[in-house]
Amino acid sequence: MEASNGLKARNARLILAAAVVAVALLLVGGGFAVATLMHDDPESPPPAAAGPTAGAPTPEQPSTGNSGPVTPETARKVKLDKPTGQKDGVSTGFRNSPVGAISAVVRFWEEYAWLDDEKASQQLTAVASKDSPGYVDKHVSEVRTMREGVGLPPSGGIPADINFTTSVTAIRVTSVKAPGVPLGDVMQIWVAYDRFATGPNGGRDENPLRDEMTDFIVKWEDGAWKFTDEYHDKRSFPRSYEATSPYAQADGWTQVIHAG
Repeated sequence: MEASNGLKARNARLILAAAVVAVALLLVGGGFAVATLMHDDPESPPPAAAGPTAGAPTPEQPSTGNSGPVTPETARKVKLDKPTGQKDGVSTGFRNSPVGAISAVVRFWEEYAWLDDEKASQQLTAVASKDSPGYVDKHVSEVRTMREGVGLPPSGGIPADINFTTSVTAIRVTSVKAPGVPLGDVMQIWVAYDRFATGPNGGRDENPLRDEMTDFIVKWEDGAWKFTDEYHDKRSFPRSYEATSPYAQADGWTQVIHAG
């Protein structure tokens, strides 16, 4: 998984989210908040110019028929594949196709234990490509560093009465030209996602993270999509995702429909 510098692209916004949770638990007792929505980091890579998206999936739902500029909100959407199994905290059984790659990435990111180093290690071990031997240790280290940064012990879970939910809303997919690998067997997938939480006594998150962006590179390997950092230098950078933006649509952003 090459998630916008790997899982490193949980970035300052997610660290702030966890920090607010930690402070809320320590100081507020029954109160709860997850984060204050932040503007994009001015040091983040500039958006790429709009253009065709290589290897884009075939949409599986009709367009709405609305007049006016086509946007991710009004355009056809991608219906995700259902997984056929679950192992080591990861959904499995996705086909070798762009939609299969998208589905594997979306499921992983929605299931990922991004603030629990033990669960994250299990999940990362299950999905890491054999061409990235240091991948698991690298990203587990990031989780532990994040935990320490928000005042949690470096190893462990999160409090039982805190639940995070990650929901991917849109994707942008391109094929990565990898030497010696068939075209379409290495994909870069950007995801736009929301993250929110429930806290003690069912307290609601009044300030969830919205339209966050991160990217992953996956490789078809041994009958499954595996996450890799081998092709970091081949990544591309899109325009920011906005549901109502024709420019985001032109740059390849497509909303997703989760399988029932």
